[in-house]
Amino acid sequence: MQIVVNTRYLLKNRLDGIGWFGYQTLKRITEQQKDIHFVFLFDRHFDEDFVFADNITPMSLGPQARHPFLYYAWFQYSVKSVLNKLKPDLFLSPDGMLALGAKCKQLPVIHDINFKHLPKDLPFWTSKYYNRFFPLFAKEAARIATVSEYSKKDLVDSYAVDPDKIDVVYNGINETFFPVDDEVKQKVKAKLTDGKEFFVFVGSLHTRKNIKRLLQAFELFKTESNSDFKLVLAGASFWGMDELKQVLTGMKHTDDVIFTGRLSASGLNEVLGSAFALTFIPYFEGFGIPLLEAMQCDVPIISANVTSMPEVAGDAALYVNPYEVNEVKNAMLYLYNDRPKRIELIDAGKVQRNKFSWDRSADLLWKSIEKIVS
Repeated sequence: MQIVVNTRYLLKNRLDGIGWFGYQTLKRITEQQKDIHFVFLFDRHFDEDFVFADNITPMSLGPQARHPFLYYAWFQYSVKSVLNKLKPDLFLSPDGMLALGAKCKQLPVIHDINFKHLPKDLPFWTSKYYNRFFPLFAKEAARIATVSEYSKKDLVDSYAVDPDKIDVVYNGINETFFPVDDEVKQKVKAKLTDGKEFFVFVGSLHTRKNIKRLLQAFELFKTESNSDFKLVLAGASFWGMDELKQVLTGMKHTDDVIFTGRLSASGLNEVLGSAFALTFIPYFEGFGIPLLEAMQCDVPIISANVTSMPEVAGDAALYVNPYEVNEVKNAMLYLYNDRPKRIELIDAGKVQRNKFSWDRSADLLWKSIEKIVS
């Protein structure tokens, strides 16, 4: 049996949500399924660390697919050509994009379809491409995997997909996340916040992550609490940064907002593990991996109450309407004034996190594959 896999998101030191999903599941599946030949398709020179086992053949195909026009060229020409030549039993695509019309069965992992609901939160051509092609990918797929019951329902409702065609494959928690001790917390605070407590946001600074309202809520929190707390934003900048700069310009407490940029895995664990609480209030998430990471670090959570987030965080979060700045501020004040509530949320997180693991994710993805190829 031969399975071809889209591995263009496996980038050394640059793994994001989709990249981690692919890395963690593919590493386990390829090591466990030794009798199957896997072909990994990269859109640039690949790192040998991503060739997990002897039953993998890596291939580099151009062009680098980092723009909608190049997505089309890579999938509809380069990838399709390989698939039609190899005629594999399956093409697996962890980022959800397929080679339409290829002569093989295809399984996309469609993490979410935020672009359908929030098209203006993406660059123009990216939004156009996603909204044009993802309905076609969903229709052509032999099966679909997605990362939450919320996203499954969204695919059913939005694209009229048969629910029996969709398998939920939850994300797991990276082993690089764990609680840190007081010495590490003191070191991180001394370096980042002049020794002060801080709320933290983890993720790319994307419009959909609702950083604007988080900043506005933090400003109100600072004024009402008169505290020396800081807000740390841990993630790479993204499309839409101009709006954030405008908000920062109008804030009195701009100096209390710290941008770290992209952090290493160990650096992110130390920063997240040292936080007073995770403040994660996007208005759309197909899953929300930072919620798991916070639970794994024994950090309480303030979360948006929409889309998949209550499904993932369970009882480990205080929930807020992400469109209501005062609700977010009030949740920050609540945790600031009620330290026992923090402990309650941390304890709930220790229970909730046991529902998720990459071993389980890999098993669920493989079961989805078996429904096609067995």
